[in-house]
Amino acid sequence: EGMALPQRIVSPPEKICMDWQQIERPGAGLFNLGNTCYINVILQCLTYTPPLANYLLSYEHSQSCQQQGFCMMCTMEAHVRKVLCSSASAILPRAVLRGLKFIGEEFEYGRQENAYEFLRCTLSAMHRACLSGSSDLDVSSQQTTIVHQIFGGFKKYTVTCLSCQAVVDSYKSFLDVSLDIRAASSLTTALEDCVTPKQLDQKECFRCSKCKKKAASSKKVTIHHAPRVLTLCLERADQWTGRKISKFVEYPEYLDLRPYMSDTSGEPVLFSLYAIVVHTGDTCLEGHFLCYTKASNGLWYKMDDESVENCDIHTVLGQQAYLLFYAR
Repeated sequence: EGMALPQRIVSPPEKICMDWQQIERPGAGLFNLGNTCYINVILQCLTYTPPLANYLLSYEHSQSCQQQGFCMMCTMEAHVRKVLCSSASAILPRAVLRGLKFIGEEFEYGRQENAYEFLRCTLSAMHRACLSGSSDLDVSSQQTTIVHQIFGGFKKYTVTCLSCQAVVDSYKSFLDVSLDIRAASSLTTALEDCVTPKQLDQKECFRCSKCKKKAASSKKVTIHHAPRVLTLCLERADQWTGRKISKFVEYPEYLDLRPYMSDTSGEPVLFSLYAIVVHTGDTCLEGHFLCYTKASNGLWYKMDDESVENCDIHTVLGQQAYLLFYAR
């Protein structure tokens, strides 16, 4: 439906298992080597992403990897195995720290960085590693790696000419969704605002192909194809002032994505919360990151660098969340 079909499937979706295949206690904490908390929280959230952990623990990638030098998938495979199988209470994510420049050129060891940017660069580096040796793939085929099969969805952009009501649809893949929370008191109000049509300003106006005028138009963005794992960023940096938005935004343990999709009729599209990232501190440029994750035993844990402590869902839902991870 307006989207090109992939000529080749890099990673078949049948291989993805959404439920933990091994039930264990939580794994090790991660040592902080000075401003590396932003790395630790993302590594922990990815480690407790069931379909990703299942895939990495199967050795499937490393057994066929052809990549020379640094490979983010092999690095993550070794890291997840070390965290979940180690008898130590905390470990050092050495390989990830050594490969920091390969993950994202902008990251500088020892400097305070943003966890959301690190997540995006990590998923991108893992995606590139999956495509190593497949240079001739079309764009749609490239979006069938295990990374896109787990975290990837499609958004639909509907632009309507307000002069003649002509409609133009386009589609774009995503690995996460960023939400404006300035006027939102809850995740659902932020999502409602996201899918509400907005009038485009003069700079964004397009020439309508039907009435041939540069007319006022509106744009609506909906989730067209839901991912298996939905990653949401509640934008805590005010775009205008740069200040941190330090307010509580309510978010549910279970989320139905159906009301925010292109097709709002049909079965609910249910997601369950399994990890969150929290930023503490008065400004966006300083402070500390910690996370809460649900282990394979179904229990929640507060993970603050090397510290891993048991907690309950009420504690998790009462946080000033920055990143939210939901699984189908």
